[in-house]
Amino acid sequence: MKAVQIVGYNEPVKLVDAPEPKIESPTDVIVRIGGAGVCRTDLHILEGIWREMLGNPTLPYTIGHENAGWIEEVGSAVTTVKRGDPVILHPQPSCGLCRACRSGNDMHCVNAFFPGLDGHAGGYAQYMKTTIRAVVPLAAGTDPVPLAPYADAGITAYHAVKKIAPDTYPGCVVVVIGVGGLGHFGVQLLKTMTPAKVLAVDMSEERLAFARRLGADHGVLAGADGGVQGVLDYTNGGADIVMDYVGEKGTPETARKMLRKGGTYSIIGYGGTVERTALEMIFRELRIVGNLVGSYNDLAELMELAHQGRVKIESVEFPLESANDVLHDLDVGKIVGRAVLRP
Repeated sequence: MKAVQIVGYNEPVKLVDAPEPKIESPTDVIVRIGGAGVCRTDLHILEGIWREMLGNPTLPYTIGHENAGWIEEVGSAVTTVKRGDPVILHPQPSCGLCRACRSGNDMHCVNAFFPGLDGHAGGYAQYMKTTIRAVVPLAAGTDPVPLAPYADAGITAYHAVKKIAPDTYPGCVVVVIGVGGLGHFGVQLLKTMTPAKVLAVDMSEERLAFARRLGADHGVLAGADGGVQGVLDYTNGGADIVMDYVGEKGTPETARKMLRKGGTYSIIGYGGTVERTALEMIFRELRIVGNLVGSYNDLAELMELAHQGRVKIESVEFPLESANDVLHDLDVGKIVGRAVLRP
């Protein structure tokens, strides 16, 4: 089968002929990939940012962790889906037995693995193997191809908004930094799940217009100060919550300056460094919240919102063979919304 693999850090990915996956366990599921989302994490994988954290996975391996398609084959213990069913895949299969899984926090599973990230074969391919615990069935007749980015970008944004939603109230302001692949979900989910005013911050007027179309109440062009003064002016002194969907290139520092006393900094994007003095944390009583993907239930809930039409994805499809070009366009900011590769 065709597959796109990382063959070396800071090198282009390579289209190769790879063996098709085989059922090895009763709970295994093989999916015929319809669409694989192209994520900024894929760029970070190629840069080696995840290398040590994941124990130096053996190269080469197939990347791609946002995947949707149709059931191709199932193990003997799988009874809930059958061949041809449309599905979307939670990116991190879990064991179901550890404390984290039993409490519903399966993204913290101590026995989890992460196809496309940790050396297990991902979905930049025609077929991919996962487990039934990662399979979220879609409504009959659903086209899974454009939905693939919900599997990571979507649930990460959903998980983050769900976490801060209890702290919002009518009249409060939530800043969304970065209206890209994750941020465009964040804007919609904030408007769907909270009573907050949504203030979008981005370096591009095009993306600010995009945010307004998705429901943002106001937009601030980042500019030389990262948008700080525009946020302070709009909020009359500081936002209640800042959701940073970039997490690098200075946004953690600008986010701090946007917050009012008692505010919350929610980190979704990564790559940068968060630095705060103990005195500032105490005097301003700030709260910093990290966000890792989302649970299986988060993905199932998000797909229901999508099915109801309350959140939508802006995605553009490309052939699998164009993976390097698409990764480049993502890196330089040419992708608005989300890119999906079709095998």
